[in-house]
Amino acid sequence: MRVLVVEDDNRLATTIKRGLVAEGFSVDNAFDGEEGVWLASVNAYDAIVLDIMLPKLNGFRVCATLRDQENWTPILMLTAKAGEYDEAEALDTGADDYLTKPFSFVVLVAHLRALVRRGSTQRPALLAVGDLEVDPASRICRRRGVTIDLTAKELAIVEYLAHRSGQVVSKADLLEHAWDFAYEGNPSVIEVHISNIRRKIDKPFDTDSLLTVRGAGYRLIDACAVPR
Repeated sequence: MRVLVVEDDNRLATTIKRGLVAEGFSVDNAFDGEEGVWLASVNAYDAIVLDIMLPKLNGFRVCATLRDQENWTPILMLTAKAGEYDEAEALDTGADDYLTKPFSFVVLVAHLRALVRRGSTQRPALLAVGDLEVDPASRICRRRGVTIDLTAKELAIVEYLAHRSGQVVSKADLLEHAWDFAYEGNPSVIEVHISNIRRKIDKPFDTDSLLTVRGAGYRLIDACAVPR
């Protein structure tokens, strides 16, 4: 398994490389963010170990750049802080996992093996269906650069539909994923929310992207603007 370690502390980078090689990994080192982006862009890696505090480009920017390039190599981010905001930002930027320094080398290897088993599946930080964008981290929905004011429940519905763009999603699925298991209200609440969402994401933009599939559910598609 080939791993890229992006760490500017030469001593730590060397220690990590030596340990991973002993565990059977093939390891490349990068010592700043720009070098990390370049190596990850021209080589195929099974995983990337990425420090946050890097010269030239910090780890957050490296991660975001790779995800923008649709590079889905699993990323394990290292942080010197135990702060919850650093951990949250790492995951929201597109990292798959994180470890706080100092860390156990045994735990590092275990995390890397778990990431490699998971593989390089597509998991964008920003969901896009045509010109409609949903940012789950910032809880913002935009179309053509215009921010759309959605309630928390409306955003949850749009996010779930965006994850399954082009697919038919039943009312039961929406109730299960946008409401908790204890919800015992009228399922027709979905129709009310769908109507409100259409009024916000489609009508002002002369677009029909949120479709009703009669008897089956709803589908969010990439649609061109249509005259009304």
